[in-house]
Amino acid sequence: MPTSAARKSTFAIFALNGFLLGMWVVHIPEIRERTGASTATLGYLLLLLGGTALLGMQVGGRLIDRFGSRVVVVVAGLALSAFLVGPGLATSTLGLAVALGFLGAFNGVIDVAQNAQAVEVERLYGRPIISGFHAFFSLGGLIAAVVGGGLIALDTDVRLTLAGAAVLGILVTLAAMPALLRPSPGTTRERGTPRAPAPWTLRVVVLSLLAFVLLLSEGVAYDWSTVHLHDSLDASKTVAAWAFGAFSITMTLVRLVADRIVARIGAAAYVQRAALVGAAGLLGAALAPNAAVGIAAWAVFGVGLAGCVPQFFSAAGNIDPAAAGTYLARVTGTGYLGLLAGPAIIGILTNWVSLTTAFAVPIVGCLLAGVLAPSALRRQEDVRGTTAG
Repeated sequence: MPTSAARKSTFAIFALNGFLLGMWVVHIPEIRERTGASTATLGYLLLLLGGTALLGMQVGGRLIDRFGSRVVVVVAGLALSAFLVGPGLATSTLGLAVALGFLGAFNGVIDVAQNAQAVEVERLYGRPIISGFHAFFSLGGLIAAVVGGGLIALDTDVRLTLAGAAVLGILVTLAAMPALLRPSPGTTRERGTPRAPAPWTLRVVVLSLLAFVLLLSEGVAYDWSTVHLHDSLDASKTVAAWAFGAFSITMTLVRLVADRIVARIGAAAYVQRAALVGAAGLLGAALAPNAAVGIAAWAVFGVGLAGCVPQFFSAAGNIDPAAAGTYLARVTGTGYLGLLAGPAIIGILTNWVSLTTAFAVPIVGCLLAGVLAPSALRRQEDVRGTTAG
């Protein structure tokens, strides 16, 4: 079945993306030592990585509308794999900056392209399957943490490790390429054919806002969950690490089953309820009296957030198949801004209020998503129902 093969290949691309990014992340301390970058400089370099990723998303969206997601996925997958070697080869902050610029740009392109491919596959299936793709992205990151950590323990040269990961990435991309879906007739713009810019409709604005507030919340978990346990609940560093571990595990597991729940109750009802679960989880973390309760609360937070954002991406990709890349780029790009901004906003607020009080921002964001999701996602259920019929 062609759609089954396309689904498996898209799973592979998502897992590969998570794996390649994870291999960069686990080697950050070693790469920082090799280049002599200070903590402050590393912060700026990570902002550069995020900024070029945002740029890549917007360029990628236009390329998808012109050539289709299949071509863009393959080119970006090959390029991302190749440029993963760059940070390992860098011996100065300037060299690392250049390497991260390319790495971020192609990560932004593949982020939009793989989601566009996922939406196309989901459209053919006629039922929710997009959360499963994001689960494989998380699995790829977990595999990178295990493999990368093991290679670091064996004192393997980072250049060799990243080169091996790059070769694997190229092979996986080429193996996935034949089964990826080609663009349907009429969904790409022919060369020289004028087309009015895709409008910023109210629905696109709301979907972008929802992606922003929930990915902002996710970013808070990435950067502040362990700090919360260590600083606010006096947990040891080892115990504190379990806060993010619990969040990551529940995020991955729930994404594997979220599609079945969405198929049963609908995307709007799912996000409405799940966002409220997320708000309750983070409120529980803020009020936790000890580390055990805090870890459990962060796990609940992961349960709530896991399947929400993929529904926004699916909705964006189905607004207009001929402009799916542009709309996906807008929603994913705005969401990515939230992912970058969330940790910074919390950090700034801690100059005036406690860390747990600052958690009010993502809690309110989750509540807002629960209120607005039904109006933004109800048409998505119509699209799936029509396709299935």
